[in-house]
Amino acid sequence: MSDQTPQQPDVPNAANPDFDSMTRDIAEVPAVEVITTVAVHLMSSAAVNLGLAEEGAAHKDLDEARKLIQALAGLVTASATEIGSYHAAPLRDGLKSLQLAFREASVVPDEPGQGPGEKFTGPVYG
Repeated sequence: MSDQTPQQPDVPNAANPDFDSMTRDIAEVPAVEVITTVAVHLMSSAAVNLGLAEEGAAHKDLDEARKLIQALAGLVTASATEIGSYHAAPLRDGLKSLQLAFREASVVPDEPGQGPGEKFTGPVYG
């Protein structure tokens, strides 16, 4: 009989995940992928804060939505020429939809040209 504790095999578990195999080097990620991923996250968060998700009223926060839409508009406008129209067009469409949803959700809608992100995109009309 031995007084030594048996050694456990080196098996990754939830407490010790193998991050090297789970992530890829950021240098390998194309800029267009980073930009579109960030834009999609901003869109999703804005939609939730506009109350467009399940149980929407519980998460509705127009002040937060305004900030997210403003950031999204800046990102999309600034990066559009770099990522090309193939990637920029759907982002612009999503942005416009969020801007219109914001106007609709507001008790007192902003004037055209004064809504979130409109200083970057110009006035948005339904």
